[in-house]
Amino acid sequence: MKKFLWKLLAGTKGGINRARIINELSNRPYNANQLAERLSLNYKTIKYHLEVLEKNNILISTGKGYGALYFLSDKMEENYNTFLKIWEEFRGSETTIYYIGDKMADKVHAELIH
Repeated sequence: MKKFLWKLLAGTKGGINRARIINELSNRPYNANQLAERLSLNYKTIKYHLEVLEKNNILISTGKGYGALYFLSDKMEENYNTFLKIWEEFRGSETTIYYIGDKMADKVHAELIH
């Protein structure tokens, strides 16, 4: 599972957003619209990453369409500590992550950083 998570998170351009989704869903279930709002991402971007994560058995959903709720799969919950280690290492490497309020952003204009 460790190699698989590295590939899914660090081996792809959208890995940081997938990691953010996994992290958010570890707290409670959300639908796609709620995740888009919480993570300040476009709804279509969230839907794409949810599909990738669901296809790879990282997430499960209840229902279909707009109201579908997403949860971590049992497999992901069992390996959540592995995910946290990978995410910490991944975040500490070349990717700089900034926080604005309670939102995370990959890039921030220089004048916003004090």
